[in-house]
Amino acid sequence: MKVLILSATTGGGHMTAANALKDYIKSKDSGADVLIIDTLQYVSPFVNKAVTSGYIYMVRNTPNFYGNIYNNADKNDNTINKTVEITTSVLSTKLLPLIDEFKPDIMVSTHPFAIEIVATLKARGLINKPLISIITDFAVHQAYVVQEVVDAYIVSSREMVDDIVSRGIERVRVYPYGIPVKQKFYEDIDRQSAFEDEGLDENLPTVLIMAGSFGVTDVLKIYHKIVKSPASFQVIVITGKNEKLYETFEHYLRKITINNTIVEYKKLLKESKPQKPARPGAKPKNKSSASRNQKPIKPTRLLYFTDEVEKYMHMADFIVTKPGGLTVSESIAAELPMAIFKAIPGQEEQNASFLVENNMAVRLKKDNTCTATITELINNPQKLADMKKSIHSFSKGNSAANIYLLMCELVEKYKDK
Repeated sequence: MKVLILSATTGGGHMTAANALKDYIKSKDSGADVLIIDTLQYVSPFVNKAVTSGYIYMVRNTPNFYGNIYNNADKNDNTINKTVEITTSVLSTKLLPLIDEFKPDIMVSTHPFAIEIVATLKARGLINKPLISIITDFAVHQAYVVQEVVDAYIVSSREMVDDIVSRGIERVRVYPYGIPVKQKFYEDIDRQSAFEDEGLDENLPTVLIMAGSFGVTDVLKIYHKIVKSPASFQVIVITGKNEKLYETFEHYLRKITINNTIVEYKKLLKESKPQKPARPGAKPKNKSSASRNQKPIKPTRLLYFTDEVEKYMHMADFIVTKPGGLTVSESIAAELPMAIFKAIPGQEEQNASFLVENNMAVRLKKDNTCTATITELINNPQKLADMKKSIHSFSKGNSAANIYLLMCELVEKYKDK
């Protein structure tokens, strides 16, 4: 089977879902030819840069403005949707040479712009292949709801089924299979070995902070409030490929260690700057061991980039994170309760609301109640157990498997067309 997966890099979750699906397909059919395309980059590098840069700028600097755009675009017949429709219509034919050359048996989209582009080609009769749209958040947005040429919509919950049906999509074309996640997030680990390897205490509650999507000040603020808790616990912080964040956080931990007190993060940022890598583009040295031998107020393991996120999720009792579709999906797969911080208006706010309403997460507010919320979670094992139970009942552990079977059915169905 030849599979063309159309995605985009505005947000990490779209590409990650695409790769998770690709891995599963290859595990079931080693001879399958699976191609993942950054659709916007392929049809127009200029438009891709404008959209990606604009998205990053808005969510970092004007989140409320972004939220207004997102919410307005969720309505029919408005200027934003018409602009997107015209743009994708103009750009869609640039995808045809790739499709003609690759000759896919089926196409799958994990991004709203991508589904709009390929659906336009199918509606014009320029291609005749089965088409699946995977919605990579926990609420439906009108951008995903395109023409009737989409054969199947993959959503994360029954509530999303009702929502998308209310927008005019036939119920028989909607499947609550969930967002594809790599299988390793569902698999247990050797906890004793994992804690020994990381120099942490298996018997202490463990808080994981996935910090890559936070700003530097946000991470220090979160950590600063968390370690004020009187409860006993340890912390794992993963900064992702954010050198400034890692270096600043490492410096912050060093100051805590030296002074044996909780440093005011605002004063720290003003008084000194973290060291930069020795040469432009060089990775900071010893990223995974910088805090191993330090003893701040709470035992803390600081990591730069890691490809073992699933291990740290299985080690943790709960995670402090922004509610992006990727991290939320992986946390659900690992049955890890969430403490949601600073949700961006738009899809993250919708994700957060869904998680809290279904007892899979709590919110961390900007005020001093953040410390109390963390303390309650650590001191209330039953609350965490109830959250894990809710996550377990919601988890779609066979998402990729179900999507793969659906793909096979659609490919067979189209053979008769």
